[in-house]
Amino acid sequence: MNSLAEKLAGLPSRPGVYLMREAGGKVIYVGKAKDLRARVRSYFNRSDERSQVEFLVRRVVDIETLVTSNDKEALILENNLIKQYKPRYNIRLKDDKSYLSIKVTTQHAWPRILATRKIVKDGNRYFGPFSSALAARETIDLIEKHFQLRNCTDHNFRNRSRPCLQYQIKRCPGPCVLPVVPEAYQEQVRQTILFIEGRQQELIDELKQRMAEKSDALEFEAAARIRDQIQAVERTLEKQRMVAHWGSDQDIFGLYREGGFIEVQVLLVRQGKLTSSQSYSLADLEFPDDEILGALLTQFYQGQRFVPDEILLPLELEDAAVREEYLAEHKGKSVKILAPQRGDKRHLVDMAIDNAKQSFVDRHDQDKAREKMLHELQSALRLQNYPRRVECFDISMIHGAHAVGSMVTFIDGEPDKNFYRHFRIKTIGAESGGDDFGMMLEMLKRRFSRGKVEGELPQLIVVDGGKGQLAMALEALADVGIDGVEAVGLAKMRVQSAPRSAEIERSEERVFLPGQSNPVVLKRNSNALFLLQRVRDEAHRFAITHHRQLRSRQTLSSALDRIPGVGGVRKRALLRAFGSIKRIEEATLEELLKVPSMNEKLAQQVLDGLRGESEAKD
Repeated sequence: MNSLAEKLAGLPSRPGVYLMREAGGKVIYVGKAKDLRARVRSYFNRSDERSQVEFLVRRVVDIETLVTSNDKEALILENNLIKQYKPRYNIRLKDDKSYLSIKVTTQHAWPRILATRKIVKDGNRYFGPFSSALAARETIDLIEKHFQLRNCTDHNFRNRSRPCLQYQIKRCPGPCVLPVVPEAYQEQVRQTILFIEGRQQELIDELKQRMAEKSDALEFEAAARIRDQIQAVERTLEKQRMVAHWGSDQDIFGLYREGGFIEVQVLLVRQGKLTSSQSYSLADLEFPDDEILGALLTQFYQGQRFVPDEILLPLELEDAAVREEYLAEHKGKSVKILAPQRGDKRHLVDMAIDNAKQSFVDRHDQDKAREKMLHELQSALRLQNYPRRVECFDISMIHGAHAVGSMVTFIDGEPDKNFYRHFRIKTIGAESGGDDFGMMLEMLKRRFSRGKVEGELPQLIVVDGGKGQLAMALEALADVGIDGVEAVGLAKMRVQSAPRSAEIERSEERVFLPGQSNPVVLKRNSNALFLLQRVRDEAHRFAITHHRQLRSRQTLSSALDRIPGVGGVRKRALLRAFGSIKRIEEATLEELLKVPSMNEKLAQQVLDGLRGESEAKD
């Protein structure tokens, strides 16, 4: 503690970033400050009664500071360090890839439209993210129906010999094989972009003018198609609530809290219309509202997220001017961060706060239902501890090889994928005859050894299996020296032998408990059984997904092995660039030539070899 006290005494009164480390050197919190000395020492002020801060400070054994020349550099550095270290006590919002975006491949001569969760800097146009996957897919469906953009892959587009079903149902003009006028298709692309950007009124005015022109030219069929487009756009426009008359792009933040439980609602306004909203739930945070809102803004505008003209907040931020400058550099034009106190803009902020409060109430009603489920599980299995964190383990193999253990984590009755893990079995493999018990023991000992060091252990572990697997769990806990973690085994239902019965009879799911010879059979429709099954099924799904990835890598390697000139270095380069054999097969010659060490002759051999194998399988 002396060294820490000395560091606190020697902190500079300059802008910068501070990193708090726990025993073992792991970074648990990253923050920025205009005055490092004042900010960091405030955490250790005994008058600060915030329990979260008190708990954080108890774990801190070392503090590292990085001085910057100004506040903007500190903001950028803080953002980068949070991405690098992923500290436990910093706010980490769900990344944009969790939401669907709409992609228009404007770099292609005949652009297509598709939904994607991956945004890359490839010169194409991305719109979103959409908080609702249904909303994104409904938008694409409407565009295909009324604006007729293709949705086929580039590979299918190049290799078609006749129009597909999309052409037959009048959702695509068939540019793959038919003589479509490029200028007319590009006009449809331009109108599609206007529609997605929320500039519907501008689009409607254009369409009405074109409809009148077609009607005057006696092209009534074309005029009728444009009329249908106008009606579709107007129906969409009616669904959107007008919230402003000045037609600007705004993000409006509302914050509602009860103690350390916080709900944040973001209303996304585009061209003066409320297009969508996103909500975030934060727990166990007793930092002041301005700290939480500042951290949330840093995370929210990461990556390729659209930056609006105005950001409306429920309270003022000390570093608002620095954030405006930082976001303006990304947007390429000025950005305003405002905390309105009256007028229409304050009304929008109040609307966001009201929505945050309602989301908080809805979410906590669900939390109460999950809490009831966990109490029922505790009672049914006679557990000593409330099972807030449950981990489930499963062992699976592919045709006697690739033994892999999977672990999924449920916290408060819901899956938390940040704590999912795969374990490649090291000591026991297929050559040993597939010793499931031994593999389970190895996986559990590795998990608990690490958990004991890091201080992250569950209240309950569930193993997929019966007495044998449960015995391995108990042995692993004993070998590592862990007390207080309870374990159960969940055996799948099985077909019972009933020779004289015409119907197939199945046993109930059985739960094996330590020190009890007979399993517990939970009620078929009970909440406790539902939760256990959900945890077990998620572990199984997680394992299968991993196996598919392994098989995909195997397939990629074996297919490329048969192509002359493709060695280990080029295989790895292709794998890094495309990720799967299907994507390599669908790539263009120009895309393959971008891969290091590839030349035109070899790239053509790769395409011919993979597509030849695909045709042979068909």
